[in-house]
Amino acid sequence: MLNAAKDLLSPSRRSDVPPFIVMDVMAAAAAREARGERVVHMEVGQPAAPAPLCARRAAQAALEGGRIGYTESLGMPSLRARIARHYRDAYGVDLDPARVAVTTGSSGGFILSFLSLFEAGDRVALANPGYPPYRHILTALGCEPVLIETSAETRWALSPEALIAAHRKTPVKGVIVASPANPTGTMMDARALGELIAVAEDAGIRVISDEIYHGLDYAFRAETAAKLSSRAVVINSFSKYFCMTGWRVGWMVLPEPLVRTVDRLHGNLAISVPTLAQIAAEAAFDGREEMEAVKHGYEENRRILTEGLPRTGLDQFLPVDGAFYLYANIARFSDDSLDFAKRMLNEAGVAATPGIDFDPIDGRHFIRFCYAGSAVEMREAVERIGTWLDR
Repeated sequence: MLNAAKDLLSPSRRSDVPPFIVMDVMAAAAAREARGERVVHMEVGQPAAPAPLCARRAAQAALEGGRIGYTESLGMPSLRARIARHYRDAYGVDLDPARVAVTTGSSGGFILSFLSLFEAGDRVALANPGYPPYRHILTALGCEPVLIETSAETRWALSPEALIAAHRKTPVKGVIVASPANPTGTMMDARALGELIAVAEDAGIRVISDEIYHGLDYAFRAETAAKLSSRAVVINSFSKYFCMTGWRVGWMVLPEPLVRTVDRLHGNLAISVPTLAQIAAEAAFDGREEMEAVKHGYEENRRILTEGLPRTGLDQFLPVDGAFYLYANIARFSDDSLDFAKRMLNEAGVAATPGIDFDPIDGRHFIRFCYAGSAVEMREAVERIGTWLDR
């Protein structure tokens, strides 16, 4: 009887994915704060600033107006049109709003894109290091993530040569590209991104472009895959540039043949994105002046870290082109980034994410610092880390 009960409650094999370690670090940091200890948060990729005031006011007005019901599964027509207008204003792309789907953050976009493009067993390439849920969601859906090592020679971005080499070894069905990238903060310029997309599509490889950190570019302007290909799937979100992580609203730009497919999937999986979040998101486009001020704060934080961390001994890190991450090599101090992160939290009061979350191959030598907080916090973090490593 007990064995039968255990069988009924045993989880599926597809659910056996690794944890998203950054969430464990956040929980450990919160536990320390609950005990009254001071923690500088550099673990979660989350802006410290709130959503723009215009977005919050729009949501408040909608609440006061009464009923909040479902929307169309692909999103409010006015929001989809506003997103399409954004592509014209920001990139010079004439985008049909019918190709826009509003999703539950970028996470919903990944699930919908993987379901609509791939069959169970398909192999999907992605740069290593990279965002962990790419691997974990693909695995849960029965696909096989194919990690392709990156290097300084390609600015830690996936190269056409490396993609084709992996494809020739054992064919891949798709590739995920991210620029600016998480955890590295590195970017691909328009030429490099265009070459990768062209080579992939010539080989019959479907392209998904993660553009969630667009707008947070410092080294040069980010380019959208929507300008370079009508066949690529583009995923973006209001979480990062617009500081709306908890609102959980993102979008996809779809090739026309996939629109109805995603419509059907989303209608069954979620019905629609919360209406209140969509209303706020549409209004957020009017808060660019506020968001640009936040971005300038990130640039100052970036300067504090790139100038301050080398004085602590953390003098090797990847190019900090965009997003709000610095990916630092800790090999001179430790070959176990998980242990390093735990000790840094417990002994220095600084929470950051171990590289093994992003890179199961060489991540033990790296730590990701998020600099989306305040300049005061960044200076405090540098001081705390320096004192700790100097012991």
